[in-house]
Amino acid sequence: MMNEIFEFIINSRKAFSQLIDGLTIEQLNKVPDGYSNNIIWNFGHIVVSTQTLCYVRTGILADASSVKFNEFYKKDTRPTYTVTAEEVLELKALALDSIEKIKEDYANGVFANITPFSTSTYGVEMKSIEEVLITTIGHDNVHYGYAWALKKSVV
Repeated sequence: MMNEIFEFIINSRKAFSQLIDGLTIEQLNKVPDGYSNNIIWNFGHIVVSTQTLCYVRTGILADASSVKFNEFYKKDTRPTYTVTAEEVLELKALALDSIEKIKEDYANGVFANITPFSTSTYGVEMKSIEEVLITTIGHDNVHYGYAWALKKSVV
């Protein structure tokens, strides 16, 4: 079952990457009227959030300082600068590489004993890494949906 979960996350992120590939850097960075963020922020947010949920909120890592770009895309942030094409490429690589790392750590038992926590978005206690990863699927797809809505406002 876990292989299917990891595969679903990876395939969803590939689809999100394809959405990004069809847009200019200006379109990715545009915050349309009525919105508080942009397409690339939504993508960066899923990249840092999954790592933070899996490693920091579970107690595996003490803080999020090792999660690249966390300060720009974590919960309750907004776009504060124009993201470059180079950063987009790096985020796209991290979107997949970070899941491969989580998958490897899962196979190696890194997440065998996590500290349970409640998500701020759903208010549900996460008692296992499996629950965290299933929640990741929902979270990723909420932001993918936002990106699709934003796309209609920027093209």
